[in-house]
Amino acid sequence: MRLKVRVIEVFVLLAAAFWSRTVEAQVDHTLIPRDLVGVWGDKRVLGPEVRGVLTVECVAESGRAEIGGRLATIHRHKDSVTFELANGQGRFRGKIENDRILGHWIQPRTIAYGTSYATPVRLSPIGPKLWQGEVRPLDDAMTSYMVIQYREDSTLTAYFRNPQRNAGRLMNVDHLVLDGNNVSFVGPSSGSGPGTVVASGVYNAEGECLSVYLPGLGGTYDFSRSSAAQLGGFSPRGKQPEPYSYHPPLLQPDGWPVAALEDVGISPDTISQFIQMLIDMPMESLHTIDIHGVLMARHGKLVLEEYFHGFNRNELHDTRSASKTITSTLTGAAILKGLPITTSTPVYETMRGAVTTAGFDPRKKALTVEHLLTMSSGLDCDDSNDDSPGNEDRMQEQTQQPDWIVYTLDLDMIREPGEKSVYCSCNPNLLGGVLSKATGQWLPDLFHELIAKPLQIRQYAINLMPTGDAYMGGGMRLLPRDFMKVGQLMMDGGRWNGQQVVGSDWAKQATSKLVKVEDRDYGYFWWVVDYPYKGDSVTAFFAGGNGGQIVMGIPGLDLVIAFYCGNYSDRVSLVPQQIFVPKYILPAVN
Repeated sequence: MRLKVRVIEVFVLLAAAFWSRTVEAQVDHTLIPRDLVGVWGDKRVLGPEVRGVLTVECVAESGRAEIGGRLATIHRHKDSVTFELANGQGRFRGKIENDRILGHWIQPRTIAYGTSYATPVRLSPIGPKLWQGEVRPLDDAMTSYMVIQYREDSTLTAYFRNPQRNAGRLMNVDHLVLDGNNVSFVGPSSGSGPGTVVASGVYNAEGECLSVYLPGLGGTYDFSRSSAAQLGGFSPRGKQPEPYSYHPPLLQPDGWPVAALEDVGISPDTISQFIQMLIDMPMESLHTIDIHGVLMARHGKLVLEEYFHGFNRNELHDTRSASKTITSTLTGAAILKGLPITTSTPVYETMRGAVTTAGFDPRKKALTVEHLLTMSSGLDCDDSNDDSPGNEDRMQEQTQQPDWIVYTLDLDMIREPGEKSVYCSCNPNLLGGVLSKATGQWLPDLFHELIAKPLQIRQYAINLMPTGDAYMGGGMRLLPRDFMKVGQLMMDGGRWNGQQVVGSDWAKQATSKLVKVEDRDYGYFWWVVDYPYKGDSVTAFFAGGNGGQIVMGIPGLDLVIAFYCGNYSDRVSLVPQQIFVPKYILPAVN
């Protein structure tokens, strides 16, 4: 999901969460430029408060739950178990299966990301009618780095890096103005006059702290050099990293077999040079490529797993629009399971029945699941056009209709279904609504049953719409190794570790050149591209998400590649697929 940094909204949310801290100016110290030059950092942990061990006592149709000293009454209907904490601090939806309770914890709306998330919870029996397990909600945190440096004319300039949302791109700083201990960050001048102040701060010499109010990040940050060093996420591998030495990935209980690069015909020397280049990459500007992870698998074995900027294999990563492929895969899995949905399922009849209202556009009757999968719905939605009523940001920012499925169904038709494919996140999200309606299941439960369990995915965070159902237009958070499994699944004809998750025909169809979207080949929410390879060419399919999220399969080489990055809403995020894959990775593959 493309998430704009909504300056006003974030300010309002965070102003209630934080009190601005005032730093007294040091009257006996005059700030000089060299005091500020360097890398500064600060991190805000915004919540959520409720996490940890959840204990459930369930008797007959009622019971009680306890987590973090908070109590709630349980409601049980047959195998369903639900409860909600007071003051909107979280809620649980689960089901008793054999002797366990499997479900999801729904945390309050996050401040950093502006949405709520559902995370899986497994409760095991610890006594008669008593279950216990751990709630691990998505961390609600904001990290910011501030880089202050000299320019050639000896004036100071600065830029801000924010790994969670890349919010610094909205704070374009031209130069700094010093007045005593006060610092003003001034934007570029315009034809109508000098630049405006985009941020301001106060320097505390005794504490070596620069407190800066950042409207784009919604509060006052106490930047310090020591915090930047402790956070460790600014440079790819720290200030003075050791030379890179390749080691095969560690075997983990997640279903991935592992091997060494040389065992599968990939040059370890060439790949090592590439990884060393990433480690040595100086963070010179806001637009430097920000690689969080690089993974590779060949012949079904994971052979490369490297992380940077403080990220690791156990940290959920925002996949943005790359997880549209999860919607496609979930549809294929539902079809294989025999659930009441096919590519020819009529969308409006499924969602609203055969009854039509006055002014109903008859073209909507022809809209099918296939049209949603190929972005050819004919609805007035275009993510590249800010004026389009169905533009993702426009839909999410409006407040008149909190149900985004209803909002999409009410969009006008501007062409026949199937006539033209236009990239629009409303299409996969509406498909999620069709899946839920046709199967009668809550989407997080459907995902857990049909995708997470067979692919051995135990940790994830599904972003939710205001209505509480999953948003299927992108933004799911997955572990890097787990999201990569979806690419391997397609590569292996819909199978993962011997289990058929989607049909082999589906896997082939979904990753084929079916339509053109923005003059690029597209399948069922998978992009398809050809790369030059040793005098010939190879075809690749990939899931692509804002910021540089890539899961790519190259069937001709039996190769899967994954990149995770933090350059949200920056064209430099295209570097992995456009430069790194053809220039550094493919030449290493025999």
